[in-house]
Amino acid sequence: MAVAAPVKILAVGSAAGSIEDLFTKVKTIDAKHGKFDLLLCTGDFFGPVTDSAGEEDDTSKLLAGQLEAPIDCYIMQGECPLPEKVVERFAKNGGELCKKVFLLSKSGIITTANGLRIACLGGTYDANIYASADAAPGFMSPFFSSQTMDRLLSNSLAKSSSNPNYRSLATIQSTSSPSQLIDVLMTNVWPSAITQFSAAHFPLPELATSGVPALDEAIRHMKPRYHFAAAGGKPPQFWEREPYVWDDEEGRVSRFISLGAFGGQSGAGKKPRWFYAFTIAPNAPGPVPRPVNVTKNPFTVSVPRVAKRTHDTAEGENFIFGNVRPPLKRSRIVQGEPGKPPPGYRCRRCESTEHFINDCPERAQPPDGYVCKICHTPGHFVRDCPTRDALGDTGGKKPKEGYVCRACGSELHLLEDCLVANQRPPQGERRGGRRRPPKEIAPDECWFCLSNPNLAKHLIVAIGSECYLTLPKGQIIPTQSAAADVLVPGGGHVLIVPITHYPTYTTIPSDLAQPIVEETENFKSALQAMYAKHGAAPVMFEVGRLSAKGGHAHAQSVPVPLSLADQVGEAFIQEGRQFGIDFEEDPDAAMQSCANGKGSYFKVDLPDGRKLVHLMKDHVPFSIQFGRQVLVNLMGMPDRFDWKACMLPEDEDKADAQAFKAAFAPFDPCAG
Repeated sequence: MAVAAPVKILAVGSAAGSIEDLFTKVKTIDAKHGKFDLLLCTGDFFGPVTDSAGEEDDTSKLLAGQLEAPIDCYIMQGECPLPEKVVERFAKNGGELCKKVFLLSKSGIITTANGLRIACLGGTYDANIYASADAAPGFMSPFFSSQTMDRLLSNSLAKSSSNPNYRSLATIQSTSSPSQLIDVLMTNVWPSAITQFSAAHFPLPELATSGVPALDEAIRHMKPRYHFAAAGGKPPQFWEREPYVWDDEEGRVSRFISLGAFGGQSGAGKKPRWFYAFTIAPNAPGPVPRPVNVTKNPFTVSVPRVAKRTHDTAEGENFIFGNVRPPLKRSRIVQGEPGKPPPGYRCRRCESTEHFINDCPERAQPPDGYVCKICHTPGHFVRDCPTRDALGDTGGKKPKEGYVCRACGSELHLLEDCLVANQRPPQGERRGGRRRPPKEIAPDECWFCLSNPNLAKHLIVAIGSECYLTLPKGQIIPTQSAAADVLVPGGGHVLIVPITHYPTYTTIPSDLAQPIVEETENFKSALQAMYAKHGAAPVMFEVGRLSAKGGHAHAQSVPVPLSLADQVGEAFIQEGRQFGIDFEEDPDAAMQSCANGKGSYFKVDLPDGRKLVHLMKDHVPFSIQFGRQVLVNLMGMPDRFDWKACMLPEDEDKADAQAFKAAFAPFDPCAG
C-alpha cells in the first residue's frame, strides 16, 4: 500500500463554549507552527447547556456562520449533553455544522480526505447506565452505554471523505476494509489500563485510578496510534504517557495524551497545557522504529497498579511537538501495603483512605428507592441481580415465567435456543450438549454491516448517506435459471439497510433518527415508482425484534403483480390468525409504543398505503419468516419459502444486481 503524505494535526482540549477565543488562538498557533491540516477538539466544545444562553453566544454565532474555523475542525461530545440546536443541525446536515466544522458521531469512525482514520467515543461513563441502558444514548444524554461501545467497534467502514457520506457504491464494494486499526482515537474518558507500566508523573493523584475499564477492550481492538482524552481530572490536566508497542501488528506504536481544557474554570495556578501538535502518515507500513522511552503494552499485560508521585507544574506551552518535554526527574515509587491505596489517595465516594473506590462499602448498596430493572426488586444494582445471567437448559437465556417453546413444549429455553428447532447442536459441540450463553452479533458476524469482510457486496445496488439498498440472498422472486421471465428486472426483492448498526429502527436515538428514517422513506418511494413502471406494487415489511444477540435493522420490499395488490392486507390478516398474530387497530400508536427500543414489532406497508402492525409478546414466539411465508403463498410460490433453497450462483446474483441497478438508476434518490 502506498504511503500517503504526512498530515500535520493540532489537537486541543475542551473549548467549553469559548469557541471564538479558541479559533483566534489556533489561528495564531497555525501562523507560528503550521501549516496544520486538521484541528481535533476533544472534550466539551460547547460547554454546559444553560437556559440563559442567548442569541449572541458563541454556539449561535458558529451555527449562523459568523465564526469561521481557521482550518478543518473535528469536534466531539464531552461530558455534557449537546445543545438542541446543535443536534438539529447535525441531523439535518449529516455532521457538518458549518463551514470547516464537523461534529463526529458519538461512536463512529471516519476516513478523512487525507486517508486518516479517526474514531470517536463521546460522552461520560456511569457503570449502571453502561450496563442497563436499553439503547445507545444519543447526543441529548451525557452518557455512553455498552450499545454505544458496540456501535463503535462495528462501525469500521473506511469512508472516502471527511463529511460522513457513503455515496460511492464502487468505493463501498471495492475498498471496505475489515481492518479495525485506527490512526487517531478521540474520547472524553481514559481507559483504565493506560497508567500501567508508566513512570510519567501525575498532576493529580486520583488520575492513577480514574480510567474506565469498558474502554480497554476497544483499545485492544482498534490499536490507535494516537489517543487523545479530555476528562483528566477536575479541572482537566495535561498528561502524556510513554509510547507502547503492539507486537502483533509489526511493532505498531501507540501514544496516549490527555489534554487540559482551553476554556472553562482552570483552577488556581498556571493553566495546564491544552494543545498538542503532531505529524502522522496515514497507512504507514510497519515495522516502525521503537521510541527510546517505549514501555510494555498496558493492554496486553496486566499487573497490579503502582502509585506515581505528582509534580507541581504542568509542561509549558513552548513544548508543542511530539514527545518534547522537560527532562524527567528520577521517579520515586511509593509502595504502600498490599491491597491498600497509596499515600494521599481518598475514595471519591466516602473520602476514606483505607480502600479504593471499587471496594467502597457504600458502592455496594443502591440508594433508597432504587429498583433493579431486571427483576424489579430493590436491594441490589442491575450488575448484581441474581437473575441477570440465568440460563435455560440449553445454555441460552432463561425464558420469562409462562413462556413455552413452540418447537418442543419446554418451559426451560427460548425457541431460538431450542435444539429441536435448530435441528443440530451449535458448531463445535456434540448433539445434546449445552450451548454457550448468547452474545451480541459482532461486525464479522452481522450479515448487514458493511465492515463485515464476508458481506455479499456484489448484491448492493444503491447507496446513500444513511442507508444502502441490496438484493438479498435467495430472494422471493424467481430469476435467472429459476424462472423464464420476471416483472421487475433483477427480480426486485430488495432490502433497505441503515449503514450504522442498530438492532431495529426504533432503537435509533431520537436525535439521530431523522436522516435515517427520511432516507429509508425516500428509497421506499423510489421503489414504488420503479415497480409501477413494470406493472408491480410494493409490499414492504420489517421485523423489529429485540433479542439477546441483537440484529441489524432493515426493511424488505417485494414486488407483487398489480392484480394481487388489493389482496395483500387480507392475506396477512388471515394467515396471521392461524399463528395467533393479531394486528393493532391504531398502527401509528402501536409503533409509538415501541419507541426507544421498548418492544418488538412486525410492520407491513401495504400497496394502498395502509399499515399493519403486530406487537410481539414476550411469551409468544414469532417467526421472522412470517412476511415471506404470506407472500409466497399469496403469489402461489410455496417452494420459495426457504431462502437457502432459492440461492443462486454468484454469477447469476451479479447479473440480477446489474439488471436491477440499470432499471433503478432513473429513480435512485441518492444518484448524484
